[in-house]
Amino acid sequence: MPSRPSPQAVAAGLIAAFVGFGGAFTVVVRGLSAAGASPAEVASGLMAVTIAMGFSGILLSLRFRMPISVAWSTPGAALLASSGAVAGGYSYAVGAFLITGALLMLSGVVKPLGRAVAAIPTPIASAMLAGVLLTLCLAPVKAVAVSPLAGLAVVLTWLVVGLWRKVLAVPAAVIVAAVIIAITTPIPEAVTEGLVPAPLLIVPHFSFAALIGTALPLYVVTMAAQNIPGMAVLNANDYRPAFGPILSNTGAFTLLAAPFGGHAVNLAAITAALCAGPDADPDKDNRYWAAVVCGVAYVIVGLISGAATAFIAAAPPVLIEAVAGLALLGAFGASTSTALSSPETREAAVVTFLVTASGVGFLGIPGAFWGLIAGIAVHLINRVRIA
Repeated sequence: MPSRPSPQAVAAGLIAAFVGFGGAFTVVVRGLSAAGASPAEVASGLMAVTIAMGFSGILLSLRFRMPISVAWSTPGAALLASSGAVAGGYSYAVGAFLITGALLMLSGVVKPLGRAVAAIPTPIASAMLAGVLLTLCLAPVKAVAVSPLAGLAVVLTWLVVGLWRKVLAVPAAVIVAAVIIAITTPIPEAVTEGLVPAPLLIVPHFSFAALIGTALPLYVVTMAAQNIPGMAVLNANDYRPAFGPILSNTGAFTLLAAPFGGHAVNLAAITAALCAGPDADPDKDNRYWAAVVCGVAYVIVGLISGAATAFIAAAPPVLIEAVAGLALLGAFGASTSTALSSPETREAAVVTFLVTASGVGFLGIPGAFWGLIAGIAVHLINRVRIA
């Protein structure tokens, strides 16, 4: 084992942290706010989940000597944003986050639970995710209509930088949006106050509606849209760590972050590719340093993430939603493509997508759960019909 990381690994780790945080923190802020969190609770949640994914990635990478990058659940945050406030208040959302963490931990120990999630047809799970993302991905179009100059500046930055280097497109759009906001919006004192960590301990509450409508969909999208693809990225780069300990680790850190408002942490995919690829270090055995550096950067950024939350709170919502939508376009495209890829499950996937995207809930349970149930029901009926 080398005594210190190579300059190449340090650079890759810092780039991964910049992309991982800058590319999606607006989605997390939007999701926590929509779930009913106050600005102070959003700041606490963002800080908790950022620090949690940093320490989780550091420990896993050092344990396995592999570049195991950990991230927050971006699809999970999008799910929260599309589902709206959790019935009863944010404390019930925190209870759902705790249940999600427990389910992730159990998936690492109780193999049938992980297999049950894996048994959900991939097109149907992808269709649910696409339905969750649809409304958010329409935000850039709405931003251009509401504020043409600012909206176009953000969208064109994303487009032009993406032609050069795709992974930097969204962070570049975030920077342009931040400049526009700084020029056009008075910056509140809370931005400087946010440089001092301010964790808030939130007493969790539990309800059946939050379990079914928030915890289970959050668990499913985190597993299907993050953990499984994250393992695929590692395998593609010839790293094959045991999946169970990784799930137990990320589940444990989700449990630690939840009382402070953090929603979920899981294996990363995009930042995993940055840290696990040959650009991180020519020596495959030394690339884990990139993931360690990325984790350290996350912890440092997490301590001052309250400033970012305060800055966003003072910004025009349409501009923030536009950046969040751009960050999710890739996930929306991939999930839509997967959802429609198989003729055998296409009808069920379309039903899942439509019910989820409608945003219509029943019995206090959001549409994502009903979309999944409807899709699975149609899929089972079609199988009986074929048989």
